[in-house]
Formats: sequence, structure tokens, C-alpha cells
Amino acid sequence: MSIIDELKWRGLVADCTDAAELEKKIAAPITLYCGFDPTADSLHVGNLVPLLALRRFQLLGHHPIAVAGGATGSIGDPSGKTAERQLLTKEILDHNIASVKVQLAKLLDFETKQNPARLVDNASWTQNISFLDFLRDIGKHFSVNQMVAKESVRARMEDREVGISYTEFSYMLLQAFDFMVLRRDADCELQIGGSDQWGNITAGIELTRKKLGKLVFGLTLPLITNADGTKFGKTEAGAIWLDPKRTSVYKFYQFWINTDDRDVIRYLKYFTFLTQDEITVLEKAHAENPGGRVAHKALAKAATILIHGKQATLDAIRASELLFSGDLYSASESEFKLIVDELQTKEVDKTKFEGEGYPLIDLLVYIGVSPSKGQARKEIESGAITMNDYQMTSTNTNLQHKVMPNDFRFHGKYILLRKGKKNYFVVTAK
Repeated sequence: MSIIDELKWRGLVADCTDAAELEKKIAAPITLYCGFDPTADSLHVGNLVPLLALRRFQLLGHHPIAVAGGATGSIGDPSGKTAERQLLTKEILDHNIASVKVQLAKLLDFETKQNPARLVDNASWTQNISFLDFLRDIGKHFSVNQMVAKESVRARMEDREVGISYTEFSYMLLQAFDFMVLRRDADCELQIGGSDQWGNITAGIELTRKKLGKLVFGLTLPLITNADGTKFGKTEAGAIWLDPKRTSVYKFYQFWINTDDRDVIRYLKYFTFLTQDEITVLEKAHAENPGGRVAHKALAKAATILIHGKQATLDAIRASELLFSGDLYSASESEFKLIVDELQTKEVDKTKFEGEGYPLIDLLVYIGVSPSKGQARKEIESGAITMNDYQMTSTNTNLQHKVMPNDFRFHGKYILLRKGKKNYFVVTAK
């Protein structure tokens, strides 16, 4: 199966230039690139489709280049945006690129001897070009009429309140220049990107033809939307990031587990390297018993392993099972740490637990388990409060219970309180 056939069955081809010629060209290994602008110090799941496409090309013997937009990122791409991007300093861009490179190493193989991936920064070939030289040598090849006709520019120009600055209007020229330079210096013949990049990609194809007399190609991938019409990768809490400091491994896993039934097979094709046969089996199981969530679990496991590795994924799966079952008390330290990150956690001055201890009723109010001491008393009396797997009762001993340092049972660091069956609270000492 060729890479184009692979992408087609996965539903990952939105458009392509000179499709017949490209089919012939990729019969042998070629060099291709995909760019990303380092607008944050982490990639998010919305970046995965094009970056995984680079990996799919690499697995079939092609030579991938990831282009970090140290130059384009300082301008801001208007594609798909309804407002001007915030301009970033060089220091922030450099930091973001360094952070993202770590994540790219999980998606692309930079070490293989046969066809190693490369990461380049387009600032390296733009920083020494003067504004006048760029206008004279590059700008003269672009018609303003053609640029205005591009969807990414036209949509913004039609919005009279926001409009588009000359800065973002010029973005297309910079991306086109990238393609030309990579064709000239790295023998790069194909650019891939989301379908919103079509105008920028075709601009680069035209510039390369005019400046170098060379034929290059463009292939776009579909922009992903959920079945309910909402934007993929966005939740009420915000974007789903690849950096576990921004989005925990547990939350990352849960994002995939909670995929809409209508999307799960499509996402298995988009976001995993499972084979056609493997996905067909999952599709059949999903059709026969959607409630079994076999496809959802396969998607979540494969996507999380890809980004966070096997052990972190197994911990996230176990934490998910423990939270669902309510049996948090058998968790290992690494599993409990994942769970703690998802529960309501409150730090309390450790001196409150010393000496005679901290009255349980006061603690319940302080950390927000109960709204008042009277309500805390009622909840203890009704047996609604559990501390460290011990159900408090209406006995006077429990009503007068003082929480001591030795109550920090979970790996000596936490007190776990539960109200009812599912409302967990964690206390840590500071």
C-alpha cells in the first residue's frame, strides 16, 4: 500500500495538487515537510493529524521535515482565525520550540539511520534577509488580487470589525518562501498541512515554480470536527495539550475515552497506527455492542501510549478504573498520584494536626466537604463521611475525632475523605 492509499483509507486526504504526478513521485522516497508555529510551549491534539501524517510517511521510507515557525510564528497565521494573534517575542518563541521538540521526538524518529526526521527553524533562512530584499525578490512574484482571493485572507477582510493587518496579510509570503527554500536546499518536494493551509501551500508551489523552475506538490488533510459540530480538541476546561503539565495523562486518556460514539472509528483511523484489519474488528465490535466501549478503550490506550508511553498509560487506565469503581484505597503510589490530580485537593498547615490534632468537623468545613459545622455533624451522624476507608458513624468518638499526623495514610502524604459514594476530597499537609 502506498502512502496515498494509506491516507485515503484513513480518510486523511482533503485535497492534492497534481495527484497523478504525485502518485508517480512517491513510488520512490521523497522529502516532505509540515510546518507548525510555536505559539505555545506545547502541541495539542489538534496538531496531531499533520504530525502523525509525517510519521506515516516516515514509516513508509520517506524523509520528513518538521519546520518550526520561528519566523512565521512571530507574525501569526490568519488561517482559521477570527482575530489577530498575539505577537510573541523571540525569547518566548525559542523556549516554545525547545519544548515542542521534546514532543516531536515522540512522534517522529530523529535517530534512525535510514530516513531520520529533521527539525528546522524557518528563522534560520529569514533573519538575515532585509525587508527591501524580501519585497524585491519574493514580493514581486505575488499578485495582491490573488492573495485577497485566498480563503484565509478573504474571510478576515470581510469581517469589518476585525479585518486583517498587513503583518498577517504577509504571512502567506513567508510560508511560500519556506517551501521554496526547502526545495532549493533540502530537495523537499511535498508540503502537507490542514485544509486551511491550501492557499499558503499553493502560493509556495507557484513561488517555487517561478523562482526555481521546479515542480513541487501540496497535500492537505481534513480539519477535524466532532460529529456534534463542535471543534475537535476543545473541552470546557480548554485545549487538550500533549504536555502532561498542561493536561494530565489521566485527563488526556479520558478525552479519548469520552469520544462520541459517532466519531470513535473515524478517530481510530486518524489518531492511531492500528492496521485496517485491526480497526475493522473494532468497528464490528462497536456496531454490535456500543456500550462495551471496546473501540473507545482501544483509541484511548493507543493515543495515550503514543504521547505518554506505556507505563503512564497503564497508570491512567488503572486510575480510571479505580475512580469508576470507587475503590481508591488499593491504588499504588503512582496511581494514587494520578487520582489526586483529578480530585478536589486542599493543603492544610501541618501544625494544625500536631498536639491534640485538628477536629474532624472543623476540617470538613475548612476544606469544603461540608458548608457548616452543623451540617458536618449531621453528615457524620448519617454515616455519609468516610476517612481513609473508615466510615464515620454517629458515635460520640467520631463526632469528637481529632485528625492527627498519623492519619496521613496514603503513602504518608494524604488523607482521603469521601462524602457519599463519589465525592472525594484529598488533604495534604504544607
